[in-house]
Order: sequence, then structure tokens, then C-alpha cells
Amino acid sequence: MKVNGEPTRTIWPVPGGAVDIIDQTRLPHACRVRRLKDLADAVHAIRSMQVRGAPLIGVTAAYGVALALARRADDVALQTAIEALAATRPTAVNLHWALARLRALLAPLSLAERAAAAWQEAARIADEDVEQCRRIGQHGLHVLRAGLGLRRRIEILTHCNAGWLATVDHGTALAPVYAACAAGIDVHVWVSETRPRNQGLLTAWELGQQGVPHTLIADNAAGWLLARGGIDAVLVGADRIAANGDVANKIGTWLKALAAQAAGVPFYVAAPRSTIDFACPDGAAIPIEERDADELRVVHGGDAAGRRRKLRLLPADQAVANPAFDVTPAALVSALITERGSCPATGQGLLALYPEERHG
Repeated sequence: MKVNGEPTRTIWPVPGGAVDIIDQTRLPHACRVRRLKDLADAVHAIRSMQVRGAPLIGVTAAYGVALALARRADDVALQTAIEALAATRPTAVNLHWALARLRALLAPLSLAERAAAAWQEAARIADEDVEQCRRIGQHGLHVLRAGLGLRRRIEILTHCNAGWLATVDHGTALAPVYAACAAGIDVHVWVSETRPRNQGLLTAWELGQQGVPHTLIADNAAGWLLARGGIDAVLVGADRIAANGDVANKIGTWLKALAAQAAGVPFYVAAPRSTIDFACPDGAAIPIEERDADELRVVHGGDAAGRRRKLRLLPADQAVANPAFDVTPAALVSALITERGSCPATGQGLLALYPEERHG
């Protein structure tokens, strides 16, 4: 995808054994690159949401292991790195998938081999993510064409940010949108702001960078838009998909799924294999991250001079609840879209795409 017309990824290694990222806490007011030099930087980047989106979190964790082993590559260093990174975000399963993959590769290797192997594997995971997201775009475009037919214009509602900023490139839920635009289809995206972290503002920013027509809406406007018949499909990403097809995604997703069902609008979820947790039986078993209460009490923005500022909305002692995710039951999901194609949101549907996960 592009930033100011230049092809850009969200994360990339740089000479000298470091990794650069787009600092997403500065968006949409400024696009800044931040350099990760060690494990502590990687941990902070994930926890503080300088990087966000389940696929990108997984890739950043892989590079975090590489950064750690560049200094020390013994078993203690490897275990310490994996434990520190695993503790950053409990819900996004891509994080744990990437760390398990690194552990399985690196543990049998000699200390002399580990550092180079970690860098190579992190880069491989990043490249795989790009290709998987490209394929999600193509399969998602097919789903849209099959479900919506030939229309003069397609109206898509999305929630949170599941575009290229949430991955290394292309995105998950927005990949079909970009594929549709490339195919010459007229697409307009309704972007839910997604408070309290306002990831919808990132979606609006990246759609603007790609020249995709879009409109930002307050979260609570989505039900009305769906009810009045202005939306053709809802398309979201996921942070974890359980083995039965239940989907954990940014808080507010479930409400949109309920509204879509009531309005008779298809509700699609797009995600790569690394987001599917075949060891998790259903949505009730998905851990839901509870984030800092000040994300509700304090808002961030830019002042008239373009300077970054924060504003307190609530007293510091105001009790708040801040769950970061909710779970959409599989029955509300019209289809799951992955790099291998689309399927019903059921255990059998997932196993049809991933037969290697059948056991017994």
C-alpha cells in the first residue's frame, strides 16, 4: 500500500540489527517511523499499540525475538523473550502463534545459529503475511461479487482497523476493498470510529492514502445506516477465531453483527490462518483483554497548531470498564474469508479449508 504515494509496509528490518515501524499512536495526525532496537522496544510497541492488528502484532513479536537473540541467544534469553512478548496482548492469537513458531524453530539450534535463524524466520513470517492478505483480498472480492452481484456501487461497513496498517501489507477486511478498487469496482466504505482507541480514524487515513471513497461515522450510527438500507455488506477482521467459528474482534463488533442480522445484511469476517485458534473450542474460552481505564477518561488529538494534545473527559476517579474485545457468535457470521478461500463459520467449515487440523 502507499503513504504519500510511496509503497510502504508497516514494519521492516533496517541495517544494524534494528526494526522500523510506523508508529500508529501518532496517526492520523502525523506519520512517524519509530525504530525498535531491542526486546524492550518491541514489547512496548505491542503493549502501547504503536503496532496494532493481530497479524502485525504477530510479525512484530517475531522480530522482537530476533532483536532479543541478537544480544544473547541462550535458552534463558529465548524463554525470557517469548514470555515477555506473550504477556503483552492476551486476545490476539497471532502473537502466540508466531512465538510458538519461533520457539519450535530455534530451540533445537545451536547458540551460534539462533540469531540469524530468528531474523530469517521473522522476515519469512512477514512475507507470508503479505501474500496471505493478498489472497484474502482476492477471495473476499469473489465473495462480494457472488453475494452482491453486479451493482453500480458497493457500500461496505467496517469496524476497527483491519486494513494494511493492521498487517504488513494489504490488510484483512480491507483487502477485498482494495482488490475491488483495483478491479474497477466502485466501492464506498462506511468507517466506524471505534472508540475508545479510535482505530476507525486509522482506517479513514489509510483509505484516504489509497484514494478509496469513505465516510467516518460515530459507532452508534451503524445500526441506523443498516436499518435504512444503505449498507450492502459488513466486513471486519478478527483477533481470534475459535474452532467453532466464534469470532473475537474489537469491542463493538458484536453489536454490528446483531444489527446486520436484523437488517438482513451479510456479515463477513476476514482473517488469515494465524488468527484461527483450533485449540480454542468456542468464544467463551477466548481471553478478553481489559485495557487501561484512562483510554476512556482521556482523549488524544491535535490542536489548532497541529501539536499533539490530550484532553481529560472524566475525573481520574471515575469508575469505568474498558474491555478491548467482544465475541460475535458464529451464527451471526455469514462467512469466514481466509487465504484459502471462504467457508461457513462452523467447525466443519474451517476444517474443510484446513483439513490438516483434523485429529482423530
